Amino acid sequence: MSAALESTPRITSWRETYRQLLRAAGAHAASLRTSLIALALAAVVQGLALASIVPLFSSIQTATNTGDILTWLVIMTLLMVLATLLRWRAQNFEFNGELAAVNHTLRTRLGEQLRRMPLERLQDKRTGEMTELLLGNVDENLNYSLMIIDLIMVAVLTPLATALALLAVDWRLGLALLLIFPIIVPLYRWRRPAFSRDKRSLAEAHAGTSADILEYTQGLPALRASRAAGEKAERLHTGFEELERIQAVSHRKSAGPNGVVSGVVEVGLLLILASGVAWVVSGTLNVAVLAAVFVIVARFSEPLSTFVMYTSMLELIEAALERIEALLAIPPLPQIEPCARPDHHEVHFEHVTFRYAQADTPSLRDFSATLPARGLTALVGPSGSGKTTLARLLMRHADPQEGYVAIGGVDVRAIRPDELNAMISVVFQDVYLFDDTVLANIRMARPEATDTEVEAAARAAHCLDFIGRLPMGWHTRLGDIGSRLSGGERQRVSIARALLKDAPIVILDEPTAALDTESEVAVQRAIDALVRDKTVIVIAHRLSTIAGADRILVIEDGRLVEQGRHDELLARAGRYRASWDAQLAVKAWRPGTADADVRA
Repeated sequence: MSAALESTPRITSWRETYRQLLRAAGAHAASLRTSLIALALAAVVQGLALASIVPLFSSIQTATNTGDILTWLVIMTLLMVLATLLRWRAQNFEFNGELAAVNHTLRTRLGEQLRRMPLERLQDKRTGEMTELLLGNVDENLNYSLMIIDLIMVAVLTPLATALALLAVDWRLGLALLLIFPIIVPLYRWRRPAFSRDKRSLAEAHAGTSADILEYTQGLPALRASRAAGEKAERLHTGFEELERIQAVSHRKSAGPNGVVSGVVEVGLLLILASGVAWVVSGTLNVAVLAAVFVIVARFSEPLSTFVMYTSMLELIEAALERIEALLAIPPLPQIEPCARPDHHEVHFEHVTFRYAQADTPSLRDFSATLPARGLTALVGPSGSGKTTLARLLMRHADPQEGYVAIGGVDVRAIRPDELNAMISVVFQDVYLFDDTVLANIRMARPEATDTEVEAAARAAHCLDFIGRLPMGWHTRLGDIGSRLSGGERQRVSIARALLKDAPIVILDEPTAALDTESEVAVQRAIDALVRDKTVIVIAHRLSTIAGADRILVIEDGRLVEQGRHDELLARAGRYRASWDAQLAVKAWRPGTADADVRA
């Protein structure tokens, strides 16, 4: 496909945009439809009110019957009042709180979708982009829709209704006004692809900038420690400059064409007036009618000239709707029916092959292994060998392309998602805590737990000592990602959370790898309390920590190359023995040893 074709934006019809709006409104779709109909009727009634100026001026010119003047004044006033009431009725969608309810419901739907969609797909998206989608795009979706649609209807339906009414007074004037619309249509179709491309580029730039800002803000401590804050700030500033460039290019490119559109419409209206003057001079048109047409044309001049600019705002709404619907369209992982529930917790991988969506090669290749229930199984191997992928497949962040994963003989695809989540506790190396209280961060594992149960879990995880030192104890907010706590303290809170959950399967992703000796001892004691009578899976890099495991699986390049107990694997003198010897050599090494050897 050529680059030109790839850059051509997808043009959404107004009918499809209307359907997207109704789908986004959900349960409030009927109310939104009623509001849009009311806006359309208001625009038509307003056009009829403006058309009433013609007979009113004619009555004033003759001045033979004041009753006619009053009649047309009353008719015009009633029509304008009706148009106002209809518009007010339409705006009730916003005034009575339905618009806020739609935005809330839409964000809730997006939140539910985040929980349902495969985490593998979610990991491809930056946090800032999701923030822009959940906040910015949802607000763009409906907050300004009624206002923009109202402006477009006033620019189109009001002149159209007036022109049709004028056909009954003077067919020439009515037809001349109607001819303006065939002029606007090709101009609109000419500009719309550019509008669509510009607004979508702008939406993508906003999402990228939001992600850059969030990443920079969250990473400031690390950036300052690395003396890279300035460098990252330059990258952020580059993103700002790119956003400015896109906006400037969009404005510059639109200035000329928008001027052409406005000029064509203005010239067309002036030609109508010129024709009216000629008809008055020739005696075929009443001067009062011409005066009324002057008023009408003055009223229509700005809305018609800026109609195409109004429609450009629809592109922002359409871009937001497309991003929202694209996220909502991601299907959840398939569920095997009927659902089943295992009666024991042995974990089995059967000929599993898995490749990430963005990867060129599989992370796991024909992997088969059994992890015994109530036993400790260690997964070892170099970085990128597939250890973490095995844990993710067990938690069903994704499904393998070939083979299956089972718990207690039941395919995880046949276990209800909430039941599968309840079976597994995870203690990651990089702990994520929320900006909430200590109590809330632990209790999230089991929301119905009592304070006594939470405290018991914290005691078992050796958390009480540092909780007592916090400014507000249990009710101290921990900051973004638990920034108030040290690494060891965060690990212990994570273990307390897992203890409170009391799941039969526990995954430990090297939880002590980055800790100092004192913290490691405290965390290891907490882990000992956590793993009693559980099916435990340890992802290990330091082999000394898993020497007592019931089974060790050695993984390399996505394949199981060795398995057995520590002493058995050492006796085989294979991959595990080579890694063990290498780690012993690293422990024995001291700074300056190599230099001493060279000098010798």
